[in-house]
Amino acid sequence: MCQLLGMNSRLPASLTLSFTGFSQRGGCTDHHADGWGIAFFESEGNLPGKAARYFVDKESASTSAIAQMLRSYPIKSHNVVAHVRKATVGAVTLENCHPFVRELWGRYWFFAHNGDLKEFNPPLHGSFRPVGSTDSEQAFCWLLQELNKSHATVPSVQELTHTLAELVPQISQHGTFNFLLSNGQALWAHASTKLTYVQRQHPFCKVQLKDEDVTVDLSELNGPDDRLVIVVTEPLTTNETWVPMENGELLAFVDGEPVARALCKATLTPVAAAAAAQREKEEAAKAAALAACCTSAA
Repeated sequence: MCQLLGMNSRLPASLTLSFTGFSQRGGCTDHHADGWGIAFFESEGNLPGKAARYFVDKESASTSAIAQMLRSYPIKSHNVVAHVRKATVGAVTLENCHPFVRELWGRYWFFAHNGDLKEFNPPLHGSFRPVGSTDSEQAFCWLLQELNKSHATVPSVQELTHTLAELVPQISQHGTFNFLLSNGQALWAHASTKLTYVQRQHPFCKVQLKDEDVTVDLSELNGPDDRLVIVVTEPLTTNETWVPMENGELLAFVDGEPVARALCKATLTPVAAAAAAQREKEEAAKAAALAACCTSAA
């Protein structure tokens, strides 16, 4: 499975610290070495911007020269979506790297997905068609197509959350559908199986990265008015209280806090249920093997 990273902030914030640890999961501290990407909206002063910067690479994030540049690039944004890929559907090519970017209602939209969708082949028409061969991009195109049918122009964050809550189960019934979505106004996160988030605000503390031997005092980088949320597949730090999202939970974040919530419950199709059972069996076998190895080493 892939891994996701998202940020939503009240004021323009840097993702350098989180991206430093997250990118190591792209082939160094984890096995997600089949490409990576990051997309963010360039802030206009203290206001969220509409202009987008977008970087993808089919090389692993831990060794990519582009990722190395971004680890020291002063990203200042209100909304960021990043992804490291372990290919399951679609070849290891540039067009299959997340996040995917499209325009709708005069705004850019970013989307990244973690999971597999079985027998998901929706009819696509109009402006939204996949360029690559992933189930993820197909799902993104279908979501935007259906959003465009439901609203004539950009609705409120609450209205969009309501519409997404109606659409998401139609996809998640086909398998694992953890995703991050942003149009620069908000960050939406949906947990089909695994997503967790942490809110950072004054008073800020020191944090210890999980994937690198790095400790940072956030109070030196943030002021009393700063507030942000980091959403990720697995916690990035060892000394913060990360909040696991409920299976089927959809959250919308604005200004560094959740502003809308919905539950998107879906019953898996038979093929998706069989795949989920097989995955659980494999994960249990891996956990048992790891426990046996640790016992043997002790």
